[in-house]
Amino acid sequence: MSTSSVSKGCFVFKPSAKKKKRLGLDDYFTDGCEGAENGQLRFRLCQDLWDKIKTDTEVLQDELNRRILDSLLDFTKKCSSFRHHGDWASQMRASEIPTAALVLGVNVPDHDMTFQSLSELLQQAVTPHVASVQAKECGALKHLMKRVLERLMDTVMAVGDDDDEEEECEQTNGQLHTNVHCSLSALCDWYSAKTKKSSSGTPGKKRSSLTLDEQQQPPVVIIFKDLEAFNPRVLQDFILICSRYVGRLPLVFIFGIATSPSTIQRMLPHSVSSLLCIELFQSLSCTQHLATVIDKLILSDHFPFKLNSKVLQVLISIFLYHDFSVRNFIKGVQLSLLEHFHSQPLSVLCCKKKEALLNVMQLSHHNLERVKQLPSFKRYVQKQEPQEQDRLLNDDTHLKEVCKKLMKDLHKYHKNYYPVLWCLHTLTSSLPRYPLGKQIRELHLICLEKSVWENEEYQSAFKLLKMLAKDELITLLQRCAEVLQRVKSKKMKNAVVQLEELLSKFKQLDTAAETALVVEESITSPVKNLQKKTDLFQLQKTLLEMNESRRAKKLSPFEVLRNEALEFIDDLVKSHLSPPEAQTLSEVCYYSSSATVRRHLNATPRTCIQAALSSPFYYLQNESLKTEDGSVSNAAPDICITYKLHLECGRLINLYDWLEAYTTVVSAAEGNDSDSDHIGKVDDVKHARFIRAVSELEFLGFIKSTKQKTDHVARLTWGGC
Repeated sequence: MSTSSVSKGCFVFKPSAKKKKRLGLDDYFTDGCEGAENGQLRFRLCQDLWDKIKTDTEVLQDELNRRILDSLLDFTKKCSSFRHHGDWASQMRASEIPTAALVLGVNVPDHDMTFQSLSELLQQAVTPHVASVQAKECGALKHLMKRVLERLMDTVMAVGDDDDEEEECEQTNGQLHTNVHCSLSALCDWYSAKTKKSSSGTPGKKRSSLTLDEQQQPPVVIIFKDLEAFNPRVLQDFILICSRYVGRLPLVFIFGIATSPSTIQRMLPHSVSSLLCIELFQSLSCTQHLATVIDKLILSDHFPFKLNSKVLQVLISIFLYHDFSVRNFIKGVQLSLLEHFHSQPLSVLCCKKKEALLNVMQLSHHNLERVKQLPSFKRYVQKQEPQEQDRLLNDDTHLKEVCKKLMKDLHKYHKNYYPVLWCLHTLTSSLPRYPLGKQIRELHLICLEKSVWENEEYQSAFKLLKMLAKDELITLLQRCAEVLQRVKSKKMKNAVVQLEELLSKFKQLDTAAETALVVEESITSPVKNLQKKTDLFQLQKTLLEMNESRRAKKLSPFEVLRNEALEFIDDLVKSHLSPPEAQTLSEVCYYSSSATVRRHLNATPRTCIQAALSSPFYYLQNESLKTEDGSVSNAAPDICITYKLHLECGRLINLYDWLEAYTTVVSAAEGNDSDSDHIGKVDDVKHARFIRAVSELEFLGFIKSTKQKTDHVARLTWGGC
């Protein structure tokens, strides 16, 4: 009997007479008006930037984790050496299992990369015997023992007599391993055989810095990636068993902790934790990781692809309020990159300067028309003379030359923007209450949104800077000069020269002026007092007093020079920190669709499910399911019909009434006459389909069984999607 149930999962597609070409990923970048060449170029540029982001962030993560990983390597080497010392203290320590408590933070998605790097470094520098286990694969003690032994011995373990645990033997290095009984005594025998085999090596072979005993008996390292997720009882039993073999097996544990070191005390009683010699290791916080990634990846002119303020704010908000995962933040940047190159045909200009200028001259007429439609280019055209406007709109050759010049200006803007941003951050981050933000990303977001010098916080920051003492101001200006010196740009070189001249003038102030300044600074430069007194009312009062005192007396030579230096910084900011939207052709480099990024990264499963159940046509693309009034067709899948009927009920739903209503709708879909005796009649097939649909709704969380009435179910969701 044929039914309309989607649960059957059987669909028929008639093959076309002509075999269709299979689409590759680069085909999705193809613009229908431009052909494959434009799409392939955009795909190549996107892939190059994608790979560069991935490579650079991995290198950066390794550099950030280098200190903690080196500390763990030294710890395992030190633990190995304790076993070979003859003094009493070392022997007492050798009776315990050395354990490293590695606190990594709550950014759990980033932990895999850290543990992978740790395992590789341990195998290269300390011991080949390293096993990593996770809680999800170690629900019972036998499973934990099995995983540890399999990964250390590289063989298949037999666990008890359960047939479900039997697995096929793995073939490694051309040899077929047979099943071995799963116990630590088997591991000890295997380890003894391994160490004897390695000790009978070539006697003339040059040794490393480790002693002979340490080389012959390397430690056995077991890494527990997610300690909090392990069953405490399983972990306790495993530690108790391992403690009995510590004389025969040089074990070292590494606990991966996401919350706090007190987790060990909570999970392990004193009788078990006393068998461990625990040393604490603390990694960098995830916020420090993110700050470094943003500094190197976002705030750099090496990456032509940019994010506007809203997109960057979405990514940072997801990081701070959801998972603290730097890895997911990078995925968000890569998603934005993919969306930008897919949706913007002019992204062929989002590349390095030389390649961008070459691509400008190869733009087709259709892409040049797209250039004319850009909001920033329209503003640029409106500022030109009528004759120039006519040439820009009608002469493609002239338009290409102008676009070439505009792309050069855009690259110069980025080259000068970031050093001046760092310079401003250097000056303002040391001020009390951080008027422009403590992190540079906060200042960057302000600059992206609007002209920073129009901000009230910017005015407040410069008022505070005018209260700085001589030594403090010179130190900050020297840091600014160091930042600007790193940039090979004519404008930045000129700025460095002017800044160095100002610094030399500060140093050339005569002794008499400095002596007079000591008294003046005690009144007009109370920055240290302001840092202690963070009361906002007191700060405003001090600023007003400063303004009145300045009006009443003549400025000292230091104050004149200080004002000159701050005016120079102000001019530098106004010249180079204008918002990106004010730059012509900025759309080719900046991705601005924050709603798309939020929709992809902040998915709302309930809304999607409700939309699918309410409007199955948009998902199945079946014309018979299309309705105009928002109702569900009687030919819709069973779960859609039951969902629509349950929306018409109250808090409790009578199952029999629900079944009768469902049967009436389905019978109409089968073409039965409304006056027929069979309409609304419940048969076994309809009953079974209804039960399945209700079970699916219960699984999705729309209803649940209730003890109030046995023949009723309770409705759990209210409101539409």
